[in-house]
Amino acid sequence: MPPPRLIDIDRLDYDHVVYSHDQIYEFLPQRHEFVQLDRVIHFDRDAMIVVGCREVRSDEWWCRGHLPEKAIFPGVLMVEASAQLAAIATHLINPEIDGFTAFGGIDAAKFRDSVLPPAMITLVCRGVDIRKRRTICESQAFVDGQMVFEGKITGLITRW
Repeated sequence: MPPPRLIDIDRLDYDHVVYSHDQIYEFLPQRHEFVQLDRVIHFDRDAMIVVGCREVRSDEWWCRGHLPEKAIFPGVLMVEASAQLAAIATHLINPEIDGFTAFGGIDAAKFRDSVLPPAMITLVCRGVDIRKRRTICESQAFVDGQMVFEGKITGLITRW
């Protein structure tokens, strides 16, 4: 049984853009195949919740080799998308943090369903413990209202 949702995704305004793709990647250093977020559509500082979206297309680089007869979005890319959203959440929740939030680990990861292209993944991240050098965020991902992933992302604040 999935855990309670971190936010009621049915009440989100998917047309409301808090951060566009270009604004996200002005902040995050990932490029090319590792660009995993399309937009941020919700930010609630008090609840420490950030919601982002990722369009999964059937022409992406991984489709050719990841079960080509029936391409399934790789779980590792869902974790990467969640980690990128957690990095954005860390700095939105505490803008005084100086540095890049690098992926430090994942706990309690569960993949609850396959994601087949084309699909739109709604990623939800809630800050649990945001500190100067480390952050922990609960993450959930949904497709068509169904939870497909959950886990706790740890980020390490680095300077480079």
